[in-house]
Amino acid sequence: MLNIGDPAPGFVLPDADMAMADSGSLDGKPYVIYFYPKDDTPGCTMEGLEFTELMSDFEDLGVAVIGVSKDTCASHAAFRDKYGLNVRLLADVEGQLCEAYGVWQEKEKNGEKRMGIVRSTFVVEADGRLRHAIYDVKPKGHAEQVLELVRAL
Repeated sequence: MLNIGDPAPGFVLPDADMAMADSGSLDGKPYVIYFYPKDDTPGCTMEGLEFTELMSDFEDLGVAVIGVSKDTCASHAAFRDKYGLNVRLLADVEGQLCEAYGVWQEKEKNGEKRMGIVRSTFVVEADGRLRHAIYDVKPKGHAEQVLELVRAL
């Protein structure tokens, strides 16, 4: 798991439109990167919609918002289009960025243990260091909480 002050792991991953997103393009700018378990599931949809509703507030502050899961680009595109999401969704199909951020963990559901993405959000400062590292996020109201953290930068 990452801690406040750690350098944010870099990435080059495809988005829902198969365009490559490079963390280097964010150098000198703060951004939010959130990890979610699966496209088109109730909690993930709620989280994506809430970030979408607040996107203009994040943009006014000069902060990009990026969502990441292990779903494919095609899955991300269908998810985005179905709900009108305007968050840039990155496909970490191999799970390398999930591993780097420490969000790929053993989870237990209905007494069964398996590996999965622990819903987590990170606020990265303009210098590329983590300002906030929030693991095991509950989706309802989370985007608003993150916006408040960003306003305090």
